[in-house]
Amino acid sequence: MRGLAPNDRPREKLVRLGPSGLGDNELLAVVLGGGARGVSTLAVASAVLEAAGGLHGLLRLTSDDLRRVGGVGAARAAQVMAALELGRRSLARPPPPRAQFASPRDVAAFLLPEFGARPVEQFGVVLLDTKHRVLRTIVLSVGGLDSTPVQAREVFRHAAAASAAAVVVFHNHPSGDPQPSQDDLSLTRRLVAAGELMGIPVLDHVVLGDGRYWSCKEMGSL
Repeated sequence: MRGLAPNDRPREKLVRLGPSGLGDNELLAVVLGGGARGVSTLAVASAVLEAAGGLHGLLRLTSDDLRRVGGVGAARAAQVMAALELGRRSLARPPPPRAQFASPRDVAAFLLPEFGARPVEQFGVVLLDTKHRVLRTIVLSVGGLDSTPVQAREVFRHAAAASAAAVVVFHNHPSGDPQPSQDDLSLTRRLVAAGELMGIPVLDHVVLGDGRYWSCKEMGSL
């Protein structure tokens, strides 16, 4: 790789352009991680592809086949085999259905098992698509026994980055009582206003307790 400009090295190029911007040999070079004495990683990757008869032939190679290629030892053969198996499994196994929210009760059922009984307060956001299916759940801050700081910009920075169509914010009360404080309600109003400006509505603020919840939407506090 010494003959390549830094931005043209496979790993740096992947960071800069994403995996779709790399050729087959460059992607394989990233998996291999290094070349051999006097032989670049790209040269080793190209030799592997040649031995396989092209990209699709990689799936037919065994570990022994890979180790016959100069510069590929047991460790690198294992790396390639593992990468191929991950790709095979990703195609063979359909992704599990994403949780979808039709009501505050659905939100609570999704969040309570993980966050309802936490010993310290945590504030998070659930990012949703246009059909209110979960894209991602992110804990934004962790506080003490009774409070945790959060900024609206953090909520909507993550929402915008994920192209979320809407969000649900949540936090837990370590006391077990989900009744919101005046600060909780004030924060809700600020987040709703910020969401209106951003075009990413806040559908609810759910406070989690010990097996119980408070929904600002259900209680008319949104």
